[in-house]
Amino acid sequence: MSAHVENTQEFLLEIADGTSLFVRDWPANSASAPGILIMHGLGEHSGRYIHIARFFLHLGFRVRSFDQRGHGQSSGKRGDVPDDEALLRDTGAVLNDFASQLPAAPILFAHSMGGLFASHFVLQGLAPVKALILSSPAFSVKTSSFEKILFKLSRVLIPHLAVGHGTNGRYLSHDSEVIAAYQNDALVHSRISASLFGSMLSSMRYVKNHIEQLSIPLLLLVADADLVVNPRGAKLLAQRLEQSDKAQYLHLILYAGFYHEIFNELEALRAFDDVRVWLEQKNLMPEITPP
Repeated sequence: MSAHVENTQEFLLEIADGTSLFVRDWPANSASAPGILIMHGLGEHSGRYIHIARFFLHLGFRVRSFDQRGHGQSSGKRGDVPDDEALLRDTGAVLNDFASQLPAAPILFAHSMGGLFASHFVLQGLAPVKALILSSPAFSVKTSSFEKILFKLSRVLIPHLAVGHGTNGRYLSHDSEVIAAYQNDALVHSRISASLFGSMLSSMRYVKNHIEQLSIPLLLLVADADLVVNPRGAKLLAQRLEQSDKAQYLHLILYAGFYHEIFNELEALRAFDDVRVWLEQKNLMPEITPP
């Protein structure tokens, strides 16, 4: 277990199939404060987003983060899911519980794999969401022909056997301290099963086929030098939105030279400021900002 973070409420939320999801809440100063739910990426955990949670808390939001099943302090086999819909169901359980305590639907802030499933969740309309902020969403990944064949065989023969996914943290950021912290984090793992990868591919297809159904504001933040996910996937979806009648919902920002973790880069302050400005422009900021 990681150390308790000051001024937070930490608990396990048990969902229908018995999985326990680790949740961390940052209560706001006002009961009327809007909420933001943070979703992390593959192999990591919500504890790596404390600085982002504090940023939103400072703006006056109420913040919740959670560890995906098979990640961090949540239960479940590391890097595995029972079926394609599991992470969507989990998101619904956490979000609905959070929303019941809020005056309005929350905003979703999601990174990488979290961004992929958050997008699927929103486009399928599984629960009300006010707006969507995506950081380096995993809309496309680079796989060789051999890896594709191996995946197909594994999904049939050994769907829940988790193997190394190859991301050791080297290309997450240009900040050596970020890399070292990631590589020495006991709650980080490098596992992925054919079942989890298959659920990601399923969500990639869904998002690609339904992106024009977007009906809420979307801030799409793309690391142009990303070597973990393929940034071309996000760019292509943005292009489709820009050419559709939903263009007004999209705000795309490309970060030239940035690696995967935009908010952990050496120039991350740019991204934080971009988020604040966008929230102001979309009238999504809390009415009363605490001192």
